[in-house]
Amino acid sequence: MPDKTSYQQLQPEERLAIASLRLQDVSIRAMALMLGRSPATISRELMRNSSATGYASVPAQALSAARRSAGRRPAKLCLQGVRWRVVVTLLEWKWSPQQISGTLKRMYPTDPTRHVSHETIYTAIYAQPRGELRRQLIACLRHGLSTRMSRTRGTDRRGQIPDMVSIHVRPPEIEDRLLPGHWEGDFIVRPASRMFLCFTGASMT
Repeated sequence: MPDKTSYQQLQPEERLAIASLRLQDVSIRAMALMLGRSPATISRELMRNSSATGYASVPAQALSAARRSAGRRPAKLCLQGVRWRVVVTLLEWKWSPQQISGTLKRMYPTDPTRHVSHETIYTAIYAQPRGELRRQLIACLRHGLSTRMSRTRGTDRRGQIPDMVSIHVRPPEIEDRLLPGHWEGDFIVRPASRMFLCFTGASMT
């Protein structure tokens, strides 16, 4: 008989045997020896899956199955499921994983099983085996990186100027715009990385 001392889920036929042996007042240690299980496994089974009327194999099997189902976290993204196809479609429309995650939460506010975090979407994309599908999905992401950056490196650094002086510490006389150099301006960066310069201050004559 194979060694079953390491814990594995009890099978229905084992639960049937336990119920029968229990009616015969067989000790837990003897049951364990006959079934090739550890005494702790038999003891745990009797404590967790017995009812007020005693231990019976069919109710015990049902209790065990219900407990496993309740304790199992629902799969966030089944790659053959409807939700995954929705995610892929929205990615192709250039939605970001953050937008997709937020939209699903708003559409199904009371059904967490339909939610998916943006981290899970990123993980599902980069976990794809190397091939055309993976390249297509990564190309759908706005940054289009073939490898994912860590969150500590992902800080948006656009518009950062070395030794930049904040507008909040400028001298008060600048407000009068009496001298050249007191004009105000700003850069606007479009998603496609085209830069437009927009002056908002008064010009000097």
